[in-house]
Amino acid sequence: MEPAFALAFGVMVAVAAYLVMSRNVLRIVLGLLVLSNAANLSILLAGRIGERTPPLVADGDTFIATSANPLPQALILTAIVISFSLVAFTVVLFESAHRRLGTLDTEAMREAEPRDDEPAQAAKRPKLVEEPA
Repeated sequence: MEPAFALAFGVMVAVAAYLVMSRNVLRIVLGLLVLSNAANLSILLAGRIGERTPPLVADGDTFIATSANPLPQALILTAIVISFSLVAFTVVLFESAHRRLGTLDTEAMREAEPRDDEPAQAAKRPKLVEEPA
């Protein structure tokens, strides 16, 4: 079963990389979501998912020979909260950029660094901050 999960992890990372390198900001957010889920899957894979024995120590024993590791599960819960907050923050940033610039295309959002071949288009855009007189 673990090779199937490893293959799923590879596919998720490839899809996330493709989406993050997109020009559309909505695809970038979806790529971040898929990447965070791939990271959670890798943490789960690191915790030996094959064992079904609960992590309980019997009387007189000092350690458990084979059991499910509860640490990766706790790390995944933390990672879910962190990835949700990262995606929420990113959505707020992109929504603010969309309101200010009127586009979802990252190439059209080149207010700070216009290309050399776009001086006429940069002059046509409305200025975001008024210059003092």
